[in-house]
Amino acid sequence: MPNTKLDQVVFREIHVGDELPVLKKNTTTLQLFRYSAITWNTHRIHYDKDYAVKEGYPNVLVHSHLHGAFLTQLCTDWMGEKGELKSLEVNIKRFAVPGETLTCKGIIVEKKMENGEGLVTVDLKEINEKGEVCAPGRAVIKLPLE
Repeated sequence: MPNTKLDQVVFREIHVGDELPVLKKNTTTLQLFRYSAITWNTHRIHYDKDYAVKEGYPNVLVHSHLHGAFLTQLCTDWMGEKGELKSLEVNIKRFAVPGETLTCKGIIVEKKMENGEGLVTVDLKEINEKGEVCAPGRAVIKLPLE
């Protein structure tokens, strides 16, 4: 559930080691088809199971950018309306297929003031049901000071 203005996260209340609320995403074949359509991604590996199997995968694959979108949502849901996602880096380490539940987690690893802005660095990871990391990442988020 997205954060709301009523529970805006503020810089002074955040500590290194704090964890973001977990975000779970259940992937579906329909979701992947729609994501392909909206991103104009015509690679058959995302919507043609027979093709994906010929390529050596068990099913169609979750798009790399969709993994990144899930981690982006984790950050934006948490930071609230007054937060600002300053940077985001995501690496894809393992594929995911429809039907898997992907769990997105984040932990604050740095908190600092820079040029009058309250910045927090968050280590991110998206994990499949086997506990394997599909997509690690790192975000820098500006939070309101008060």
